[in-house]
Amino acid sequence: MAILPEGFALPPLPYLAVLVVGVVLVAGAVSRRRPTVTADRILAFAPWMVLGSALHVLYVIGGLPEPVRPLAGTPAVYLTVGIIAVGTWVVIDAVGEWGVARTLASVGGLLALGAVGGVLVVGAEGGTFAPAVPLAGLALAVVVAAAVWVTLTRLVPEIRQTGSLGALAVFAHVLDGVSTAVGIDVLGFDERTPLSRIIIEFAHGLPTEPLIGSGWLFVLVKIAVVSIVVWLFADFVSEEPTEAQVLLGVVAAVGLGPGVHNLLLFTVTTVP
Repeated sequence: MAILPEGFALPPLPYLAVLVVGVVLVAGAVSRRRPTVTADRILAFAPWMVLGSALHVLYVIGGLPEPVRPLAGTPAVYLTVGIIAVGTWVVIDAVGEWGVARTLASVGGLLALGAVGGVLVVGAEGGTFAPAVPLAGLALAVVVAAAVWVTLTRLVPEIRQTGSLGALAVFAHVLDGVSTAVGIDVLGFDERTPLSRIIIEFAHGLPTEPLIGSGWLFVLVKIAVVSIVVWLFADFVSEEPTEAQVLLGVVAAVGLGPGVHNLLLFTVTTVP
């Protein structure tokens, strides 16, 4: 059984070499500079996660120039955006310690807006621009995530220690779950990730499928998993704030990236 998502492939060797060199250089810069890690600085990477999602959608729909296209495939796009984002963070931190998070988020936000705009333009030009259902999915995800976060913080008050990063992680994975369910049950897309596909296929075989579809179970699994993870991080944030904040950022990225990717892809493509 395959364990990697469909379309997962390393870029051609020259591009891979560039990415490896970029990772080494940025890792070295971080090691030398050791920029301060705070919750707001980790949150500032959220727009960069959106940028990565938009670039990969542009890769999928053929909206990137051929010379740079291999840098936006899977998994290359993670390294590409990671190198640029972390490199930008180091540079901003070296220039001055005030306003680092705001500047980092602003740069990432401008790049993300450009990439998202490119996705929408390609969809509009191709006659496949259909934002209504994805926007409804986004709204539903916001409502569900808010309900989950309020419930968690009331049932387990110590979860509040994870702060905005914990809330972002919850929203990110709810968005991934809801957008996947919308794509499967409303728009008729297939799931590309093997483990997610197993969960959805299991729900498809249940008697509830004709009534509520097969994506609901994936949403519940995502909520359960992220709730447990955030709960486990509650004490970790107090004991090792730097490591905990970085890891919570990674947890959020794992959900936000695919969730935004789903919504953008559904907005500008039709079921193959």
